[in-house]
Amino acid sequence: MDKQSAPLYERLVQHSQGKHVSLHVPGHKSGQGLDEEARTYYESIMRLDVTEITGLDDLHHPEEAIQQAQQLAAECFGAEETFFLVNGSTVGNLTMILSVCRRGDLLLVQRDAHKSVIHGLMLAGARAVFLNPEIDPATGLTLGIRQDDVKLALQKYPDAKGLLITRPSYYGTAIPLEGIVQLLHEYGKPLLVDEAHGAHFGFHPALPKSALSCGADVVVQSTHKLLTAMTMGAMLHVQGDRVDRKELKRYLTMLQSSSPSYPLMASLDLSRRQMHMQGMELLEQGIRIVDQLMEQMKDNERFELLMPEQDNEIGRDPFKIIVKEATGTLSGFELKDALEERGCFVELADPQAVLLVLSLASTEEDAGRLAQALNEIGEAYPSASQSERTALTLSSYSAMSGLSEPVSFDESVYRQKGTAQVPLKDAVGLISAEMIVPYPPGIPVLCPGEKISADVIRYLKQLVQMGARIHGLIDGDEPLLSVLIV
Repeated sequence: MDKQSAPLYERLVQHSQGKHVSLHVPGHKSGQGLDEEARTYYESIMRLDVTEITGLDDLHHPEEAIQQAQQLAAECFGAEETFFLVNGSTVGNLTMILSVCRRGDLLLVQRDAHKSVIHGLMLAGARAVFLNPEIDPATGLTLGIRQDDVKLALQKYPDAKGLLITRPSYYGTAIPLEGIVQLLHEYGKPLLVDEAHGAHFGFHPALPKSALSCGADVVVQSTHKLLTAMTMGAMLHVQGDRVDRKELKRYLTMLQSSSPSYPLMASLDLSRRQMHMQGMELLEQGIRIVDQLMEQMKDNERFELLMPEQDNEIGRDPFKIIVKEATGTLSGFELKDALEERGCFVELADPQAVLLVLSLASTEEDAGRLAQALNEIGEAYPSASQSERTALTLSSYSAMSGLSEPVSFDESVYRQKGTAQVPLKDAVGLISAEMIVPYPPGIPVLCPGEKISADVIRYLKQLVQMGARIHGLIDGDEPLLSVLIV
């Protein structure tokens, strides 16, 4: 197949240019029924918003344009087989877990995983042994799991169905994978990778290697996060025979919409073509913008960039920039608010910093506006005295290390137990009945069945005080946690 083609997109355009009468869903009839106020924005895209009619293929049984588009994606990203996802990386994570785990099975899981991984464990009724990430002491950033911990987990739990890791982290750190892959394969276990934030990896020497190129068995990527597909556009890549592809296909059919968005799928096709044809060039341009921003920030002493200092082998995504107000005057949440007042909207804030995400689409103007906003903020907020500064908790994982005990995610067990709602201050030592998730980044601080530590409560109190959004907490004058009555 010609990598310059975008077979699904081209087929949709060809169909939209024909003089067809739509006697099928969707009801807007190729945009004819659009709300007049929205027509300017939606009309052109609605012409491509069709359904599984003759010639446009079927995501759940692809034989034509979608099949060709997926085959080209596999070639581009280095997989043996690729599946388009229209429900984001979330559905890919659910599918990976359900394809390898049955009720009661054990899966090794990196602890700082997205909440969709925990949901997958719950749907499977599986058990998990969490491998806690290494923490960079200077920044509090999670660096990824240790290979020694993987080896220990495989020795201690030889019945584990495999290992699921998150790489890169939300903040852009990426551990080397080759040793972990070799270790798992020696034990006959698959490596499953949530690479939601790494679809661009491997396309430029300044970026970490992709998980597929390191030998991972199944990899999920959000093509919309750092590449140019529409939001919710993602891909699931597979190689080797350690995970049953029939099971992957079966669960994708169950979990994905039976009415997938054709504009969204076409955007995956186009994003793939872009990387196939211009990936290196476009990433080079994006990295040049990042370098320009770094240069502009050099003389601004009020702000510093957070980078791990511990291990030179750990890769970093240059498009993820973590900015901290250096004097302790502004928390990450306050810095986020100040930037938004100046028209710069960030990916997320935490107690100490904001995360900025640039991409191959970022421009010199973007970098200039951000640098100007930081200069204005530095002038608008005088430095606080040392006594006025708040000590910030770096991470909820700061006291964790090594492996957890097995945690069951069989919800039938929890339904047999009662629950109670208790104030945060009274929750230490109890067992969480809910997932507690600061959002973004969507990484659970607590999972159902986990024992609640004093460190976690301290971290949650600080997040609440600073105005973070936390899924799972019960709002009130004093937030409540749902705990199991054991």
